[in-house]
Amino acid sequence: MPRKEKNLSQSVADDILAMITIDKRFVIGDKLPNENELAKELQVSRTTLREGIRILVTHNILDIKRGKGTYVANHDKLDGNFGLEEFSTFKTNIKDLYEMRLIFEPQTAFYAAKRATDKELARILYYGKLEEEKILNNVDRTEAEQAFHKSIAKATHNEFMNKLMPILYKAIDKGVTLSLENKSIIRDTLNDHHIIMGFLEARDAEGAKTAMKLHILRAMRGLGINNV
Repeated sequence: MPRKEKNLSQSVADDILAMITIDKRFVIGDKLPNENELAKELQVSRTTLREGIRILVTHNILDIKRGKGTYVANHDKLDGNFGLEEFSTFKTNIKDLYEMRLIFEPQTAFYAAKRATDKELARILYYGKLEEEKILNNVDRTEAEQAFHKSIAKATHNEFMNKLMPILYKAIDKGVTLSLENKSIIRDTLNDHHIIMGFLEARDAEGAKTAMKLHILRAMRGLGINNV
């Protein structure tokens, strides 16, 4: 069963945050839609919307400018990684990066299946299907794949996992680049992600965990990475 939100205003704050960090609808300096539009989109009252915005203002993510509106102040800090910034700039090899994925991402899928709200699950499935479309149309899928994995991480409701994702992106980006030269890896990714989405949609935590592990192991084999 999905984890219940602490309260509606916190849920609104999470939704707006996802629009910024995952959907990339707004960047620093952008103005959010007016209250009526945003409240209607999120299906909440204007009072609840204001409470959610106030939460993000408190964390310096949004900035309310009187008479002008609400703006994205600074969300770069959300990608901070608990002192791991230096590590994330190291020249790490592909084996190390994929081992990191193998250690963390199967369990991430497990908790996402258990804890994702309906909205979070819908976002995961949206980006998973978007990635499928991009693969089938032979266009760059990097951003869609990052959003897919980031949506899964966010659905764990584990802040450390969210902070770790910028490091794992290096492995995802590298894998996308290398897989362009290997059609079998691309085909496996398409099939694996479809299976992962199926388990997540069914909220089968063990199935999602196993499918994610097999996906990463298959990718490692395809790239010639020895996981021993």
